[in-house]
Amino acid sequence: MFYGRNDILDRLMSLFKKRTSSLVTCRGRRRIGKSTLIEVFAQRADARFIKIEGLKPRPKLSNADELANFAAQLAAQTGCETTPPANWLNAFIRLAREIDDSQRTVVLLDEVSWMAYYDNMFSGTLKIAWDNYFKKHPRLVFVVCGSVSTWIRDNIIEDGSFYGRRSLDIIVPELPLSECVKFWGKTASRIDRREIIDVLSVTGGVPRYLEEIEPGATAVENLNRLCFLPKSLLREDFDEMFSDVIIRQPMFTATVMRSLVDGAHSVTEIAKSLGLEKGGRISEALSQLEEAGIVASDSGKNPESGKDARMVKYRLRDNYSRFYLRYIEPEKAAIDKGTFALGSLDSLDGWDSVMGLAFENLVVNNVRDLMVPLGLGTAHVTSAAPYSRVGSRNGRRGVQADLLVQTRRSMCVVEVKRQREIGRDVIDEVEEKVRRIPHRDGISVRTALVYEGHLAPIVEADGYFDAVIPFRTLLGV
Repeated sequence: MFYGRNDILDRLMSLFKKRTSSLVTCRGRRRIGKSTLIEVFAQRADARFIKIEGLKPRPKLSNADELANFAAQLAAQTGCETTPPANWLNAFIRLAREIDDSQRTVVLLDEVSWMAYYDNMFSGTLKIAWDNYFKKHPRLVFVVCGSVSTWIRDNIIEDGSFYGRRSLDIIVPELPLSECVKFWGKTASRIDRREIIDVLSVTGGVPRYLEEIEPGATAVENLNRLCFLPKSLLREDFDEMFSDVIIRQPMFTATVMRSLVDGAHSVTEIAKSLGLEKGGRISEALSQLEEAGIVASDSGKNPESGKDARMVKYRLRDNYSRFYLRYIEPEKAAIDKGTFALGSLDSLDGWDSVMGLAFENLVVNNVRDLMVPLGLGTAHVTSAAPYSRVGSRNGRRGVQADLLVQTRRSMCVVEVKRQREIGRDVIDEVEEKVRRIPHRDGISVRTALVYEGHLAPIVEADGYFDAVIPFRTLLGV
Protein backbone atom coordinates (compact mmCIF):
# COMPACT_ATOMS: atom_id res chain seq x y z
CA MET A 1 0.00 0.00 0.00
CA PHE A 2 2.49 2.60 -1.19
CA TYR A 3 0.95 5.88 -2.32
CA GLY A 4 2.35 9.25 -3.33
CA ARG A 5 5.92 10.44 -2.73
CA ASN A 6 6.46 10.85 -6.48
CA ASP A 7 8.26 14.17 -6.07
CA ILE A 8 10.76 12.61 -3.63
CA LEU A 9 11.17 9.53 -5.82
CA ASP A 10 11.95 11.76 -8.81
CA ARG A 11 14.67 13.52 -6.83
CA LEU A 12 16.15 10.19 -5.79
CA MET A 13 15.98 8.77 -9.30
CA SER A 14 17.89 11.76 -10.65
CA LEU A 15 20.88 10.71 -8.54
CA PHE A 16 21.50 7.78 -10.88
CA LYS A 17 21.91 10.23 -13.75
CA LYS A 18 25.19 11.28 -12.17
CA ARG A 19 28.46 9.49 -12.74
CA THR A 20 29.41 9.62 -9.09
CA SER A 21 28.15 8.11 -5.85
CA SER A 22 25.58 9.88 -3.70
CA LEU A 23 25.26 10.25 0.06
CA VAL A 24 21.68 10.88 1.16
CA THR A 25 20.21 11.68 4.57
CA CYS A 26 16.56 10.74 5.16
CA ARG A 27 14.61 12.06 8.13
CA GLY A 28 11.02 12.15 9.30
CA ARG A 29 8.47 11.18 11.88
CA ARG A 30 8.40 7.59 13.10
CA ARG A 31 5.92 5.48 11.06
CA ILE A 32 6.00 7.97 8.19
CA GLY A 33 7.37 5.39 5.71
CA LYS A 34 11.02 6.40 5.32
CA SER A 35 12.38 2.87 4.92
CA THR A 36 9.58 1.85 2.57
CA LEU A 37 10.25 4.93 0.47
CA ILE A 38 13.92 3.98 -0.02
CA GLU A 39 13.02 0.38 -0.77
CA VAL A 40 10.47 1.47 -3.41
CA PHE A 41 13.10 3.79 -4.87
CA ALA A 42 15.51 0.86 -5.23
CA GLN A 43 12.81 -1.24 -6.89
CA ARG A 44 11.86 1.45 -9.38
CA ALA A 45 15.52 2.13 -10.15
CA ASP A 46 16.05 -1.62 -10.75
CA ALA A 47 18.90 -1.43 -8.24
CA ARG A 48 20.35 -3.95 -5.85
CA PHE A 49 19.07 -3.10 -2.37
CA ILE A 50 21.03 -3.70 0.83
CA LYS A 51 19.30 -2.65 4.04
CA ILE A 52 20.90 -2.87 7.47
CA GLU A 53 18.90 -1.73 10.48
CA GLY A 54 20.32 -0.77 13.84
CA LEU A 55 19.40 -2.81 16.90
CA LYS A 56 17.26 -0.86 19.35
CA PRO A 57 19.39 -0.09 22.44
CA ARG A 58 18.39 -2.02 25.53
CA PRO A 59 19.95 -2.78 28.91
CA LYS A 60 22.86 -5.24 28.71
CA LEU A 61 23.37 -4.66 24.95
CA SER A 62 26.66 -3.22 23.72
CA ASN A 63 28.51 -2.00 20.66
CA ALA A 64 29.57 -5.60 20.06
CA ASP A 65 25.89 -6.57 19.73
CA GLU A 66 25.33 -3.80 17.17
CA LEU A 67 28.34 -4.99 15.17
CA ALA A 68 27.17 -8.59 15.29
CA ASN A 69 23.70 -7.51 14.17
CA PHE A 70 25.26 -5.55 11.29
CA ALA A 71 27.32 -8.56 10.20
CA ALA A 72 24.37 -10.96 10.37
CA GLN A 73 22.13 -8.75 8.21
CA LEU A 74 24.87 -8.09 5.67
CA ALA A 75 25.68 -11.79 5.41
CA ALA A 76 22.01 -12.72 4.94
CA GLN A 77 21.73 -10.36 1.97
CA THR A 78 25.14 -10.86 0.33
CA GLY A 79 26.49 -14.23 1.44
CA CYS A 80 29.60 -12.68 2.97
CA GLU A 81 31.17 -13.89 6.21
CA THR A 82 29.13 -13.76 9.41
CA THR A 83 31.97 -13.13 11.86
CA PRO A 84 31.30 -9.88 13.77
CA PRO A 85 33.78 -7.16 12.75
CA ALA A 86 36.08 -5.73 15.41
CA ASN A 87 34.90 -2.14 14.90
CA TRP A 88 32.76 0.04 12.67
CA LEU A 89 35.50 0.81 10.17
CA ASN A 90 35.93 -2.90 9.53
CA ALA A 91 32.16 -3.26 9.25
CA PHE A 92 31.95 -0.52 6.63
CA ILE A 93 34.91 -1.91 4.69
CA ARG A 94 33.14 -5.30 4.57
CA LEU A 95 30.00 -3.60 3.25
CA ALA A 96 31.97 -1.66 0.63
CA ARG A 97 33.53 -4.89 -0.67
CA GLU A 98 30.04 -6.26 -1.39
CA ILE A 99 29.13 -3.37 -3.72
CA ASP A 100 29.32 -4.34 -7.39
CA ASP A 101 30.10 -1.42 -9.71
CA SER A 102 28.47 -3.20 -12.65
CA GLN A 103 24.99 -2.52 -11.26
CA ARG A 104 23.09 0.19 -9.51
CA THR A 105 23.12 -0.26 -5.74
CA VAL A 106 21.11 1.36 -2.95
CA VAL A 107 22.46 0.89 0.57
CA LEU A 108 20.22 1.88 3.48
CA LEU A 109 21.59 2.26 7.00
CA ASP A 110 18.28 2.38 8.85
CA GLU A 111 17.84 3.63 12.42
CA VAL A 112 21.44 4.79 12.24
CA SER A 113 21.30 6.44 15.67
CA TRP A 114 20.74 2.98 17.20
CA MET A 115 23.82 1.68 15.39
CA ALA A 116 25.82 4.59 16.77
CA TYR A 117 24.39 4.44 20.29
CA TYR A 118 27.37 2.77 21.98
CA ASP A 119 30.16 4.41 19.95
CA ASN A 120 30.63 8.19 20.01
CA MET A 121 33.13 7.86 17.15
CA PHE A 122 30.55 6.32 14.81
CA SER A 123 29.87 9.39 12.65
CA GLY A 124 33.57 10.14 12.30
CA THR A 125 34.21 6.54 11.25
CA LEU A 126 31.36 6.75 8.73
CA LYS A 127 32.93 9.87 7.23
CA ILE A 128 36.28 8.06 6.83
CA ALA A 129 34.52 5.08 5.26
CA TRP A 130 32.64 7.34 2.85
CA ASP A 131 35.76 9.21 1.74
CA ASN A 132 37.94 6.14 1.31
CA TYR A 133 35.58 3.34 0.29
CA PHE A 134 31.94 4.12 -0.47
CA LYS A 135 32.29 7.19 -2.67
CA LYS A 136 34.57 5.27 -5.04
CA HIS A 137 31.53 3.28 -6.24
CA PRO A 138 30.00 5.45 -9.01
CA ARG A 139 26.66 3.63 -9.15
CA LEU A 140 25.98 3.76 -5.41
CA VAL A 141 23.28 5.70 -3.54
CA PHE A 142 24.10 5.45 0.15
CA VAL A 143 21.21 6.44 2.44
CA VAL A 144 21.52 7.22 6.14
CA CYS A 145 18.07 7.12 7.71
CA GLY A 146 16.41 7.24 11.11
CA SER A 147 13.55 8.44 13.26
CA VAL A 148 15.89 10.24 15.67
CA SER A 149 16.28 13.18 13.34
CA THR A 150 18.21 15.17 15.94
CA TRP A 151 21.04 12.62 15.74
CA ILE A 152 21.24 12.90 11.96
CA ARG A 153 21.07 16.68 12.16
CA ASP A 154 23.76 16.97 14.85
CA ASN A 155 26.14 14.27 13.62
CA ILE A 156 25.88 14.46 9.84
CA ILE A 157 23.96 17.45 8.50
CA GLU A 158 25.46 20.07 10.80
CA ASP A 159 28.76 18.26 11.35
CA GLY A 160 31.44 20.12 9.42
CA SER A 161 33.28 16.91 8.59
CA PHE A 162 30.44 15.97 6.18
CA TYR A 163 30.37 19.38 4.53
CA GLY A 164 30.08 19.11 0.75
CA ARG A 165 29.59 15.34 0.84
CA ARG A 166 25.81 14.98 0.91
CA SER A 167 23.93 14.98 -2.39
CA LEU A 168 20.44 15.14 -0.90
CA ASP A 169 18.66 15.66 2.41
CA ILE A 170 15.13 14.27 2.43
CA ILE A 171 12.55 15.15 5.07
CA VAL A 172 9.60 12.81 4.56
CA PRO A 173 6.32 14.58 5.38
CA GLU A 174 2.86 13.20 6.06
CA LEU A 175 1.00 12.06 2.97
CA PRO A 176 -1.19 14.66 1.21
CA LEU A 177 -4.87 14.24 1.97
CA SER A 178 -5.67 13.12 -1.56
CA GLU A 179 -3.24 10.22 -1.09
CA CYS A 180 -4.63 9.38 2.35
CA VAL A 181 -8.08 8.81 0.87
CA LYS A 182 -6.69 5.98 -1.26
CA PHE A 183 -6.42 3.82 1.87
CA TRP A 184 -10.24 3.62 1.80
CA GLY A 185 -10.10 2.18 -1.71
CA LYS A 186 -13.31 2.17 -3.73
CA THR A 187 -15.44 2.73 -0.62
CA ALA A 188 -14.16 6.33 -0.37
CA SER A 189 -16.73 7.49 -2.91
CA ARG A 190 -19.57 5.77 -1.06
CA ILE A 191 -19.10 6.82 2.54
CA ASP A 192 -19.79 10.12 4.23
CA ARG A 193 -16.77 12.44 4.13
CA ARG A 194 -17.15 13.00 7.86
CA GLU A 195 -16.17 9.38 8.46
CA ILE A 196 -12.90 9.95 6.59
CA ILE A 197 -12.25 13.33 8.21
CA ASP A 198 -12.85 11.95 11.71
CA VAL A 199 -10.26 9.22 11.16
CA LEU A 200 -7.76 11.59 9.53
CA SER A 201 -8.18 13.94 12.47
CA VAL A 202 -6.61 11.20 14.59
CA THR A 203 -4.17 9.53 12.20
CA GLY A 204 -3.11 12.52 10.11
CA GLY A 205 -1.24 11.47 6.98
CA VAL A 206 0.83 8.76 8.67
CA PRO A 207 0.91 5.73 6.34
CA ARG A 208 1.47 3.09 9.02
CA TYR A 209 -1.72 4.14 10.81
CA LEU A 210 -3.74 4.42 7.61
CA GLU A 211 -2.74 0.90 6.58
CA GLU A 212 -4.80 -0.39 9.52
CA ILE A 213 -8.02 1.26 8.36
CA GLU A 214 -10.93 -1.07 7.60
CA PRO A 215 -12.59 0.78 4.70
CA GLY A 216 -16.07 -0.57 5.33
CA ALA A 217 -16.06 0.24 9.07
CA THR A 218 -17.33 3.48 10.58
CA ALA A 219 -14.96 6.04 12.08
CA VAL A 220 -16.04 4.99 15.59
CA GLU A 221 -15.43 1.31 14.81
CA ASN A 222 -12.00 2.04 13.34
CA LEU A 223 -10.95 4.28 16.21
CA ASN A 224 -12.26 1.86 18.83
CA ARG A 225 -10.18 -0.93 17.28
CA LEU A 226 -7.06 1.19 16.77
CA CYS A 227 -7.10 3.25 19.98
CA PHE A 228 -9.23 1.76 22.71
CA LEU A 229 -8.47 -1.96 22.80
CA PRO A 230 -5.67 -3.49 24.92
CA LYS A 231 -2.38 -3.58 22.99
CA SER A 232 -3.97 -1.80 20.02
CA LEU A 233 -1.65 0.08 17.66
CA LEU A 234 -2.50 3.63 18.68
CA ARG A 235 -2.82 2.73 22.35
CA GLU A 236 0.80 1.51 22.30
CA ASP A 237 2.59 3.58 19.67
CA PHE A 238 2.92 6.89 21.48
CA ASP A 239 5.21 5.61 24.24
CA GLU A 240 7.38 3.79 21.71
CA MET A 241 7.53 6.78 19.40
CA PHE A 242 8.38 9.18 22.17
CA SER A 243 11.03 7.03 23.83
CA ASP A 244 12.64 6.25 20.47
CA VAL A 245 12.92 9.79 19.10
CA ILE A 246 13.28 12.05 22.16
CA ILE A 247 16.81 11.41 23.38
CA ARG A 248 17.39 14.41 25.67
CA GLN A 249 15.26 15.36 28.71
CA PRO A 250 12.34 13.10 27.69
CA MET A 251 10.17 13.84 30.75
CA PHE A 252 10.61 17.60 30.45
CA THR A 253 10.06 17.47 26.68
CA ALA A 254 6.80 15.58 27.25
CA THR A 255 5.69 18.32 29.64
CA VAL A 256 6.41 20.98 27.01
CA MET A 257 4.45 19.01 24.42
CA ARG A 258 1.46 18.70 26.73
CA SER A 259 1.34 22.51 26.99
CA LEU A 260 0.46 22.60 23.27
CA VAL A 261 -2.46 20.15 23.35
CA ASP A 262 -5.11 22.87 23.50
CA GLY A 263 -3.51 25.29 21.05
CA ALA A 264 -0.36 26.96 19.75
CA HIS A 265 1.92 28.97 22.06
CA SER A 266 5.14 30.95 22.00
CA VAL A 267 8.14 30.04 24.15
CA THR A 268 7.18 32.84 26.52
CA GLU A 269 3.63 31.54 26.83
CA ILE A 270 4.85 27.97 27.39
CA ALA A 271 7.25 29.13 30.10
CA LYS A 272 4.46 31.07 31.83
CA SER A 273 2.05 28.12 31.70
CA LEU A 274 4.70 25.83 33.22
CA GLY A 275 5.80 28.36 35.82
CA LEU A 276 9.33 28.42 34.44
CA GLU A 277 11.80 31.02 33.30
CA LYS A 278 12.05 31.42 29.56
CA GLY A 279 15.25 29.69 28.51
CA GLY A 280 17.18 27.11 26.58
CA ARG A 281 15.53 24.03 28.08
CA ILE A 282 12.19 24.85 26.50
CA SER A 283 13.80 25.74 23.17
CA GLU A 284 15.79 22.49 23.18
CA ALA A 285 12.63 20.48 23.91
CA LEU A 286 10.77 22.21 21.07
CA SER A 287 13.70 21.65 18.72
CA GLN A 288 13.59 17.90 19.37
CA LEU A 289 9.82 17.79 18.89
CA GLU A 290 10.07 19.74 15.66
CA GLU A 291 12.82 17.49 14.30
CA ALA A 292 10.66 14.49 15.20
CA GLY A 293 7.78 15.87 13.11
CA ILE A 294 5.50 16.26 16.14
CA VAL A 295 5.57 20.04 16.49
CA ALA A 296 5.71 22.83 13.89
CA SER A 297 7.03 26.34 14.41
CA ASP A 298 4.74 28.88 12.76
CA SER A 299 6.17 32.33 12.25
CA GLY A 300 5.79 33.49 8.68
CA LYS A 301 6.18 37.12 7.69
CA ASN A 302 4.92 40.16 9.53
CA PRO A 303 2.36 41.62 7.07
CA GLU A 304 2.99 45.10 8.44
CA SER A 305 6.75 45.13 7.76
CA GLY A 306 7.25 42.27 5.29
CA LYS A 307 10.05 40.93 7.50
CA ASP A 308 10.17 37.69 9.49
CA ALA A 309 7.74 37.78 12.39
CA ARG A 310 9.44 38.24 15.74
CA MET A 311 7.08 35.95 17.63
CA VAL A 312 7.22 32.27 16.74
CA LYS A 313 4.34 30.08 17.86
CA TYR A 314 4.67 26.35 18.22
CA ARG A 315 1.81 24.13 17.11
CA LEU A 316 1.25 20.46 17.89
CA ARG A 317 1.08 19.45 14.23
CA ASP A 318 0.78 15.72 14.90
CA ASN A 319 -2.90 14.90 15.23
CA TYR A 320 -2.27 11.47 16.72
CA SER A 321 -0.19 12.92 19.57
CA ARG A 322 -2.95 15.38 20.45
CA PHE A 323 -5.61 12.65 20.40
CA TYR A 324 -3.44 10.33 22.46
CA LEU A 325 -2.69 12.90 25.16
CA ARG A 326 -6.26 14.17 25.27
CA TYR A 327 -8.23 10.92 25.13
CA ILE A 328 -6.13 7.75 25.22
CA GLU A 329 -3.63 8.51 27.97
CA PRO A 330 -6.25 9.42 30.62
CA GLU A 331 -8.08 6.13 29.94
CA LYS A 332 -5.08 3.81 29.74
CA ALA A 333 -6.04 1.79 32.81
CA ALA A 334 -9.59 1.19 31.56
CA ILE A 335 -8.38 0.42 28.05
CA ASP A 336 -5.85 -2.11 29.30
CA LYS A 337 -8.55 -3.81 31.37
CA GLY A 338 -10.81 -3.96 28.34
CA THR A 339 -13.55 -1.93 30.02
CA PHE A 340 -13.44 1.22 27.86
CA ALA A 341 -15.65 1.53 24.81
CA LEU A 342 -16.11 4.55 22.58
CA GLY A 343 -19.82 5.07 22.02
CA SER A 344 -19.54 8.10 19.77
CA LEU A 345 -16.96 10.76 19.04
CA ASP A 346 -19.34 13.45 20.27
CA SER A 347 -19.30 11.79 23.69
CA LEU A 348 -15.60 12.62 24.11
CA ASP A 349 -15.08 15.60 26.40
CA GLY A 350 -14.25 18.75 24.42
CA TRP A 351 -14.36 16.88 21.11
CA ASP A 352 -15.59 19.86 19.09
CA SER A 353 -12.62 21.95 20.24
CA VAL A 354 -10.11 19.17 19.61
CA MET A 355 -11.70 18.44 16.25
CA GLY A 356 -11.40 22.11 15.35
CA LEU A 357 -7.65 22.09 16.05
CA ALA A 358 -7.22 18.79 14.22
CA PHE A 359 -9.15 20.05 11.20
CA GLU A 360 -7.03 23.22 11.08
CA ASN A 361 -3.94 21.00 11.22
CA LEU A 362 -5.13 18.99 8.24
CA VAL A 363 -5.54 22.18 6.23
CA VAL A 364 -2.34 23.93 7.34
CA ASN A 365 -0.25 20.76 6.96
CA ASN A 366 -1.52 20.55 3.37
CA VAL A 367 -1.16 24.21 2.50
CA ARG A 368 0.68 23.46 -0.74
CA ASP A 369 -2.48 21.86 -2.15
CA LEU A 370 -4.42 25.04 -1.37
CA MET A 371 -2.40 27.28 -3.67
CA VAL A 372 -4.31 26.50 -6.87
CA PRO A 373 -7.80 26.79 -5.31
CA LEU A 374 -6.66 30.10 -3.78
CA GLY A 375 -5.65 31.33 -7.22
CA LEU A 376 -1.97 31.39 -6.21
CA GLY A 377 -0.73 28.45 -8.24
CA THR A 378 1.87 30.50 -10.11
CA ALA A 379 2.45 33.21 -7.51
CA HIS A 380 5.64 33.58 -5.47
CA VAL A 381 4.36 32.86 -1.97
CA THR A 382 6.60 34.47 0.64
CA SER A 383 4.79 33.13 3.69
CA ALA A 384 1.99 30.69 4.55
CA ALA A 385 1.37 30.16 8.25
CA PRO A 386 -1.16 30.76 11.01
CA TYR A 387 -1.04 34.37 12.20
CA SER A 388 -1.56 35.89 15.63
CA ARG A 389 -0.95 39.21 17.29
CA VAL A 390 -1.55 39.98 20.94
CA GLY A 391 -3.37 43.05 22.12
CA SER A 392 -1.53 45.94 23.70
CA ARG A 393 -2.06 48.51 26.43
CA ASN A 394 -2.52 51.29 23.89
CA GLY A 395 -5.78 49.73 22.75
CA ARG A 396 -4.52 47.62 19.86
CA ARG A 397 -6.72 44.54 19.77
CA GLY A 398 -5.38 41.05 19.35
CA VAL A 399 -6.20 38.90 16.34
CA GLN A 400 -5.75 35.34 15.15
CA ALA A 401 -6.04 33.98 11.61
CA ASP A 402 -6.14 30.26 10.91
CA LEU A 403 -3.87 30.81 7.90
CA LEU A 404 -2.31 33.91 6.35
CA VAL A 405 -0.87 33.44 2.86
CA GLN A 406 1.33 36.27 1.65
CA THR A 407 2.93 37.19 -1.65
CA ARG A 408 4.94 40.29 -2.45
CA ARG A 409 1.81 42.22 -3.37
CA SER A 410 -1.03 40.54 -1.50
CA MET A 411 -2.16 38.74 1.61
CA CYS A 412 -4.98 36.23 1.83
CA VAL A 413 -6.76 35.71 5.14
CA VAL A 414 -7.92 32.08 5.16
CA GLU A 415 -10.63 30.98 7.57
CA VAL A 416 -10.81 27.23 8.30
CA LYS A 417 -14.20 26.10 9.53
CA ARG A 418 -15.75 22.73 10.32
CA GLN A 419 -19.31 22.99 11.59
CA ARG A 420 -22.58 21.29 10.81
CA GLU A 421 -24.07 24.64 9.82
CA ILE A 422 -21.95 27.55 8.61
CA GLY A 423 -23.91 30.76 8.35
CA ARG A 424 -23.30 34.38 7.45
CA ASP A 425 -21.59 35.07 10.77
CA VAL A 426 -18.40 33.59 9.28
CA ILE A 427 -18.25 36.66 7.03
CA ASP A 428 -18.47 38.96 10.04
CA GLU A 429 -15.71 37.00 11.80
CA VAL A 430 -13.29 37.27 8.90
CA GLU A 431 -14.20 40.89 8.20
CA GLU A 432 -13.21 41.75 11.77
CA LYS A 433 -9.94 39.85 11.41
CA VAL A 434 -9.11 41.73 8.22
CA ARG A 435 -9.67 45.04 10.02
CA ARG A 436 -7.31 44.04 12.82
CA ILE A 437 -4.45 42.63 10.72
CA PRO A 438 -2.11 45.51 9.79
CA HIS A 439 -0.44 45.51 6.40
CA ARG A 440 1.84 47.64 4.25
CA ASP A 441 0.70 50.13 1.65
CA GLY A 442 0.32 48.63 -1.79
CA ILE A 443 -0.81 45.24 -0.46
CA SER A 444 -4.07 43.80 -1.73
CA VAL A 445 -6.16 41.92 0.84
CA ARG A 446 -8.05 38.81 -0.17
CA THR A 447 -10.16 36.39 1.82
CA ALA A 448 -10.87 32.68 1.57
CA LEU A 449 -12.93 30.08 3.38
CA VAL A 450 -11.99 26.40 3.63
CA TYR A 451 -14.93 24.55 5.09
CA GLU A 452 -16.60 21.26 5.88
CA GLY A 453 -20.29 21.25 6.71
CA HIS A 454 -23.46 22.74 5.30
CA LEU A 455 -22.66 26.19 3.93
CA ALA A 456 -25.55 28.64 3.93
CA PRO A 457 -26.17 29.81 0.33
CA ILE A 458 -25.85 33.45 1.44
CA VAL A 459 -22.15 32.95 2.24
CA GLU A 460 -21.20 32.36 -1.39
CA ALA A 461 -23.90 34.63 -2.78
CA ASP A 462 -22.65 37.55 -0.69
CA GLY A 463 -19.40 37.58 -2.68
CA TYR A 464 -17.28 38.56 0.33
CA PHE A 465 -14.88 35.62 0.00
CA ASP A 466 -12.57 35.61 -2.98
CA ALA A 467 -12.35 31.82 -2.72
CA VAL A 468 -14.76 29.36 -1.11
CA ILE A 469 -13.09 25.95 -0.95
CA PRO A 470 -14.93 22.83 0.22
CA PHE A 471 -12.62 20.46 2.09
CA ARG A 472 -13.42 17.73 -0.42
CA THR A 473 -11.16 19.66 -2.81
CA LEU A 474 -8.17 18.69 -0.67
CA LEU A 475 -9.45 15.14 -0.27
CA GLY A 476 -9.94 14.76 -4.00
CA VAL A 477 -13.35 13.07 -3.58
